[in-house]
Amino acid sequence: MQFKRIFLTLFLTVGISACASLGTSSTPTPSIPTSTPEPPTPTPPPSAAVVNGEYITLDEFNAELARYQSSITLQGLSLSDEEAGQVVLEDMIAQVLLSQAARKENFEVTDADLQSRIDALAGQLGGADALSQWQSSHGYDDASFRIALKRSVEAAWMRDNIIAAVPTSMEQIHLRQILTYNEADAQAALQELNAGTDFDELAARYDPVTRGELGWVPPGYLLDSGADEAVFALQEGEVSGIISTEAGFHIFKAVERAEHELSPDALLAMQELALKEWIADQREKSDVVLAP
Repeated sequence: MQFKRIFLTLFLTVGISACASLGTSSTPTPSIPTSTPEPPTPTPPPSAAVVNGEYITLDEFNAELARYQSSITLQGLSLSDEEAGQVVLEDMIAQVLLSQAARKENFEVTDADLQSRIDALAGQLGGADALSQWQSSHGYDDASFRIALKRSVEAAWMRDNIIAAVPTSMEQIHLRQILTYNEADAQAALQELNAGTDFDELAARYDPVTRGELGWVPPGYLLDSGADEAVFALQEGEVSGIISTEAGFHIFKAVERAEHELSPDALLAMQELALKEWIADQREKSDVVLAP
């Protein structure tokens, strides 16, 4: 059974993400939030979206889209222009929502904080000239780079606070499964179970390597929402019916059900899920206007 994977890294540009993470463990002195990017002019700039009055300019969007398309090409992947544009725009909207929330929490990135990160990135790249070349190759000038970096630092701070609030233990189910790749085999396995065959014995027959062991599973961890719902309807010792997913046909057994420490993998998945849910909730409550 596969599990959910939601990207924690919402920021497309590797250099900016790395630079934004430098020093985020120390919080600058809170102050009255300032807006990012620069205050709007009387004539609104051409924009891809407006998020609670804050512009994602068309220039920003196009530059980020070009960087993203270059990145996926290097990875040997392929997306249509429309698909890539949607990924980039949603990513940028999420970043703005996070940065706005950080400012509401009175998190401030001062000019000195920003400069220290820029200096650190220049040092990593080999000097100011190397940073200037990097900016140019990634579609930035000095002003747009500072705006993007400031927003990224704010968003990273808010992201870290959201995932830090995820508990390290919660109610989970110790799960085993019988997995088949066609419904006829699943029906045959269910008939054997109904006739009294031991679940663990049958699971080992279908998968001698793992013996059907899935370990402790928290809510929201399973890839398929229908499977997740069916599993968490089980009480300790109960066996599900046949559940169809993209991975195959499953019969689950709840071996134990209790408060349990999250494994590192499960904790990461829960943090990713918390971040995704926060963004979805924040977007629902926000005024997001997309360009026609």
